[in-house]
Amino acid sequence: MRIGLGEDTHRLTGDGPLRLGGVDIPHDRQTVGHSDADVLLHAVTDALLGAAGLPDIGQMFPNTSEENRGRDSAEMLRLAYEQVTKTGYHVVNLDCVVAAEQPKLAPHKEKIKQRIAEILSLTTDQVNVKAKTGEGVGPVGEQLTIEARCVALLETQTQT
Repeated sequence: MRIGLGEDTHRLTGDGPLRLGGVDIPHDRQTVGHSDADVLLHAVTDALLGAAGLPDIGQMFPNTSEENRGRDSAEMLRLAYEQVTKTGYHVVNLDCVVAAEQPKLAPHKEKIKQRIAEILSLTTDQVNVKAKTGEGVGPVGEQLTIEARCVALLETQTQT
């Protein structure tokens, strides 16, 4: 078994919706980045790559590459997970935390879990998503950024 930790932070700007975990959430702001800036899928991608001992998301999908401009983070996650499975691992579970002052994420957590499970061909009980606020403190609390973290547990695939 191997454990990986992924984390990401993106600035917020006007003109939503907010893409989070592969789901567009109604909001007056969106994240800013070279790709579609899905902070949660980026954290999941890095957690999986780290657990498998592979290069990080920035090496696999550099923001200096024009082909990654506006790229769908779900596609990046799928491609990264293909590399993880080629190393002989599969996901046991993912535990994710999103820090966002707004919007409130409780109504969207189940849909986000379902989308992540769909992208990785997992069951929803293998994916956990928690939401935290910044309690009005720091960049998250001041609604300047959204942060995401993910811990991934992988195990060796059994040969049949």
